[in-house]
Amino acid sequence: MNMTMLPGRSASETEISHISGPADHAVSIVAAHDWRGRFAMAAKDLLETAQLWRLVWTLSLLDIRLRYRGSVLGPFWLTLSTAVMIAALGFLYSRLFHTDIQTYLPFLSLSLVLWNFLQNMTGDGCTCFTSSESMIRAMRMPLSLHAARVVVRNILVLAHNVIVIVAVFLIMGTVPGIYSFTIVPAFALWVVDGFAISLMLGVLCARFRDIPPIVGSIMQIAFFISPVIWSPTILAHRGIGIVLVKWNPFYALLEIMRGPLLGARVDLENWAIALGYSALLLCLAAISFTRARPRIAYWV
Repeated sequence: MNMTMLPGRSASETEISHISGPADHAVSIVAAHDWRGRFAMAAKDLLETAQLWRLVWTLSLLDIRLRYRGSVLGPFWLTLSTAVMIAALGFLYSRLFHTDIQTYLPFLSLSLVLWNFLQNMTGDGCTCFTSSESMIRAMRMPLSLHAARVVVRNILVLAHNVIVIVAVFLIMGTVPGIYSFTIVPAFALWVVDGFAISLMLGVLCARFRDIPPIVGSIMQIAFFISPVIWSPTILAHRGIGIVLVKWNPFYALLEIMRGPLLGARVDLENWAIALGYSALLLCLAAISFTRARPRIAYWV
């Protein structure tokens, strides 16, 4: 059997295709010559992941079962801890911020549950490839499948925590406004952003192992400077509010989900900012994944 490799390309940048037939037929190893070829390979990777959605779902369920194996409540332990934190912080910070508890508690429950989703998505996205090292090296499957696995797994965890929001809304008598239907496109944007951040951070963290703790520190700082436990109306008449609120990408992403459920009108400015940051994130994710996809198996 003969094997051919195009000159000037490393092994990590090659695609291997087997031509079925007699034993004397050649196996050709074809490398991507330019960005167009690499982009075509990355697009094929994404298409294969979409076709394997059942496998993504099964692996996501398996991740949750293995994480809470032997536990009585399973993922509902996270739901219980979130409920306790909301109850404790709600009564404390409503006094500190001189806010009505019936207004502040629904705001806090939505903020914490949505922020936990963002934080867990970012943290898991950093390790989406390195945590699947054995699977990547043992079998051939689309690499973007591991990023999709992170997204679906965190959506399932979010579904458990939605119980806390429903309970708080029922207890406080909060009724979502007529604009609450806009959370459907908002959540779709969240899913796309989560997939993009998993691809981008997964590639970077597979190459540079110092990035995950840096990302964790950034998310911790962002939690305090973003309007999660404090309302943006506190800084409405202060100059620093423009930086911490208007140009904060986390605020725009939170508000397109949180605002309609709290009865606020749809803010087109927040939507424009969220779409702008999402477009930038998608471009960065596409460039990083297209460039590094052939090397991921060697980095993990």
